[in-house]
Amino acid sequence: MPQRPEFDVMTATCPSRTSLARIANKWTAMVVIALSGGRMRFRDLRTAVDGISAKVLTDTLRDLERDGLVTRRVYAEVPPRVEYDLTALGHTLHTPLQALGRWAEEHIEEVLTAREEYDARS
Repeated sequence: MPQRPEFDVMTATCPSRTSLARIANKWTAMVVIALSGGRMRFRDLRTAVDGISAKVLTDTLRDLERDGLVTRRVYAEVPPRVEYDLTALGHTLHTPLQALGRWAEEHIEEVLTAREEYDARS
């Protein structure tokens, strides 16, 4: 049986680094969190992820689909209906990304204070 390669995100050439970069992207995190509630249409996703442009949402969804985290389902209707959903792999990201979102909300006061103190010294 072939031996599985060692992946190390700290190595510049490791393919896991591109995966980490995708996951660490703010729009990816917000789209995954939004889709964790279930299948959504593009328009509903754009409403849920306040501030994202249509182009960035389209690019983010394509990247997530390519990485196997999101599925895209097109219905043969007029007008066409397209829905997006997390795959099983995509669902594995929900808990850690939701935890990061909670951390950001719970600690924003401390971060804002630290920024003000830093800026006052500069």
